[in-house]
Amino acid sequence: MTFDDTEMRHLRRAVELAAEAVEAGDEPFGSVLVGGDGRVLAEDRNRERTTGDPTRHPEIELARWAAEHLPVGERGVATVYTSGEHCAMCAAAHAWVGLGRIVYVSSTEQLGAWLAELGVGPAPVRPLSIGDVAPGVPTAGPVSGLAEEVRELHRRFRG
Repeated sequence: MTFDDTEMRHLRRAVELAAEAVEAGDEPFGSVLVGGDGRVLAEDRNRERTTGDPTRHPEIELARWAAEHLPVGERGVATVYTSGEHCAMCAAAHAWVGLGRIVYVSSTEQLGAWLAELGVGPAPVRPLSIGDVAPGVPTAGPVSGLAEEVRELHRRFRG
């Protein structure tokens, strides 16, 4: 799978946000919401541990932002670029709000393997792909090269 320079810039920013999350004491996840016209509309990073709220995933925050700030028609042409494939909760929020494409750096499958290597037990929710939760949402990923950077962030967070 190949991505153009603009998409790679957004994906790199998502990884930067994931690194910011680690620096702040949170798990390495970051996301960027880009409108159909190519403008960055919003971005966020994981804030679960620093807030004590396990639903403070950046993908949820961007879905909430979109619901408050974008007309329905603009949501469907927006793209979320993210460091990790959406979890079931985030994929559902994305679909319910009516956002468009998701491009992720690392997949749910990759994350599961990395966490198992690090001795991390299973999450409280089954790890499903976006397609299993929101089959109508177009997706692309993982992104070779950048996924290894995300893997290293997970090691750093757990180390």
